Amino acid sequence: MGLWLTKLYDALSSFGEEDPSKIVMLGLDNAGKTTILYKLKLNEVVSSIPTLGFNVETVTPCKGVTFTVWDVGGQDRIRQLWRHYYSEAEGLMFVLDSSDRQRMSEAKEELFGIVNSPDMPASCPVVVIANKMDMPNAMKPSEIIDAMDLRSLRSRKWHIQSCCAPTGEGVYEAVTELGRLVKDYKNRQR
Repeated sequence: MGLWLTKLYDALSSFGEEDPSKIVMLGLDNAGKTTILYKLKLNEVVSSIPTLGFNVETVTPCKGVTFTVWDVGGQDRIRQLWRHYYSEAEGLMFVLDSSDRQRMSEAKEELFGIVNSPDMPASCPVVVIANKMDMPNAMKPSEIIDAMDLRSLRSRKWHIQSCCAPTGEGVYEAVTELGRLVKDYKNRQR
């Protein structure tokens, strides 16, 4: 009887599902954005070359959460185009290389440029994915919060999640939290 009720609930709850949420995935080059995207989409590690444009995929990382993820290249010359992807964004995944201490201030500058842009929807939630936590020089999330001054993001909800994209460790936790934040954001917009 319990199994039947579970199947009935799953079937009925799918009728109320909304369109996928638009998520923009940004970050400096070589942070692991494309690796994370295809870990979510295919549950595989895909060898990739630097993204010179963008990748877009619809993913359902967990029950009740569907995202259309726009993974935009992070090279310096491409960052100027990021603002064209902000329109109607309902969430931002900002991916950084937690072992690249030398570029942390550059990552901070780019993140604050995004969230302070008039093109980025106000109060759009942010999940900072601190990738490459398996590297010996990786910063802890608490160090990244301080280095990136994340506590100053008072006008929007944010979360930081350490991860290792190739193994998937932390990736699903990050998108589950983003799913929760996006649902809350969309409810407040109504």
